[in-house]
Amino acid sequence: MKLSSVYDILFGNTELTLPEGEMKQVAESYEFLKSFVADKVIYGINTGFGPMAQWRVDDSHLKELQYNIIRSHATGAGAPLPDVEIRAAMLARIGTFMQARSGIHPSVIELLQEFVNRGIYPFIPQHGSVGASGDLVQLAHIALCLIGEGKVHYRGEWRPSADVLKAEGLEPMRIYIREGLSVTNGTSVMTGISIVNMYYAERLLRHATLASAWLNEIADSFDDYMSVEENICRRQPGQQVIARWLRQASQGSRHLQKREHELYDPERNRDSYFEHKVQAYYSLRCIPQIYGPVYDTLANAAQVLENELNSACDNPIVDYTTKNIYHGGNFHGDYISLEADKVKIAIVRVAMTAERQLNYLFHDRINGILPPFLNMGVLGLNYGMQACQFTATSTTAECQTLAMPNYVHSIPNNNDNQDIVSMGTNSALLCRRVIDNAYQVMSILFIALAQATDCLGIADKLSPRTREQYDAVRAICPRFVEDTPFYDDIARIEEYLRNNTENYLE
Repeated sequence: MKLSSVYDILFGNTELTLPEGEMKQVAESYEFLKSFVADKVIYGINTGFGPMAQWRVDDSHLKELQYNIIRSHATGAGAPLPDVEIRAAMLARIGTFMQARSGIHPSVIELLQEFVNRGIYPFIPQHGSVGASGDLVQLAHIALCLIGEGKVHYRGEWRPSADVLKAEGLEPMRIYIREGLSVTNGTSVMTGISIVNMYYAERLLRHATLASAWLNEIADSFDDYMSVEENICRRQPGQQVIARWLRQASQGSRHLQKREHELYDPERNRDSYFEHKVQAYYSLRCIPQIYGPVYDTLANAAQVLENELNSACDNPIVDYTTKNIYHGGNFHGDYISLEADKVKIAIVRVAMTAERQLNYLFHDRINGILPPFLNMGVLGLNYGMQACQFTATSTTAECQTLAMPNYVHSIPNNNDNQDIVSMGTNSALLCRRVIDNAYQVMSILFIALAQATDCLGIADKLSPRTREQYDAVRAICPRFVEDTPFYDDIARIEEYLRNNTENYLE
């Protein structure tokens, strides 16, 4: 399963289909497990769970055992996850089951497919996972709804799962051998949240790069900061991509300077002092070097997520090809937790850079070309975007606080059976908070860029791509002279940035 295919299902109109060949292998895995279990002690099939694994469960209670792990672990707390994250979590669970290493009955996958395609979203609270035996608590909430208990979000309403299953003509999940443990055991919730985070983080980076190109047009910067020759000297792949994006965004601009025309021409460089900065501030000219590592971080995290989508992440592993069952810890969430932290830190850097770019636009003594706070009214009487900086700065400060890695926070629990845990779902949730914050800062920056463009009257000199963004912002937030509340404009620009899929840099 490709990450791009998951995006199409989550954010497009693509339905999930199940490949026949892979479903046949799932059936083979189930049939092997059914024939293998007799007269053997196998964790979670005829033993208790976690520290209770030392107790054998009588054969007369094996189905009850599977229901018990679902019901006993549906203990989450807090606000429910949004529908898109639950949808992504179910897709990640299907990805695990399609590896044919779980020994589940194929009907479990088919029921999850129906939940995804029909928009049936189990109630999953945000809090509960330590990310060690995977997302036991949150996945138990999915399993609870699959067996016809709990509640689901369906067509905008919270309804009993049993009622929705009946209305849709769906049979609840049956327990055959180990379906209760298989559904609840794995990294699918942290993976699902991280997939949604990745979708928005990738788009945010493109918006940030385009905003940086636009800012350099406003500053009438020298264009060599994004040149092939400058950036190819540093052998970092992300830097090359960001420099290319900057060139794409700036192509056709009539408000950038050529260093060879202005400073290398002896007929034009006779002054002893240059009003125009010979080198721009770092937040303008170091964008390839700042956003390059962000690009590389996101690219690596995307690969880890795609790997996880196509991995068996429960326990034990039922291997019908070797005719054996293997006990281990594929449910441990360290891979996802560490990448979520890296993405979070990278996006904090994006927010910090955007905040510094805002400061450049607002600070007349720094930029030397714009009125204070882009105020086009009467100085002293009007305030322009002065207070918008408070919001951007405070939001960025929160991001910096949240940048502390969560991956290193482990608290032993479960009678010390889980003596070191990943906290992967917490990492993914904190990463989401940082991405949301960064979009808010970026929204203020886009409004400021449009206002600065009007202060200088250079809209017609912008590149076609930045002019398109200027027009889009102005369609939402018109040019302003008199003081006006900005909160609705910021929210509308944020929605535009999140949902706009056009004009992307490649």
